[in-house]
Amino acid sequence: MKRKIALILAALCLTFLANTAGAEEKISGRVKSIDLETQTVVVTTYEGQELAITISAEDTSTLNKLKEKRIKEDDDVKVRYVSKDGKNVATYFRKPAGC
Repeated sequence: MKRKIALILAALCLTFLANTAGAEEKISGRVKSIDLETQTVVVTTYEGQELAITISAEDTSTLNKLKEKRIKEDDDVKVRYVSKDGKNVATYFRKPAGC
């Protein structure tokens, strides 16, 4: 019985650690630069921090917005991302809603 409880607790701890390792982060800021070749956008947060965000090749919607200049330098954006293999990969990349 004690062994089963220990195994369940260990599994719960591992699950919790796995979920927090890939936790999604949110930022809001202004687009500083766009590099379509590397699919990277640098965003400067309103607090002054610069963050390079990689746009996944599967995120064709955001890539099209960048190519068509619907999102361009100096635009305000809201971004959600996860850290993957040393890169910040966008899961959400949009302009904030208008008035």
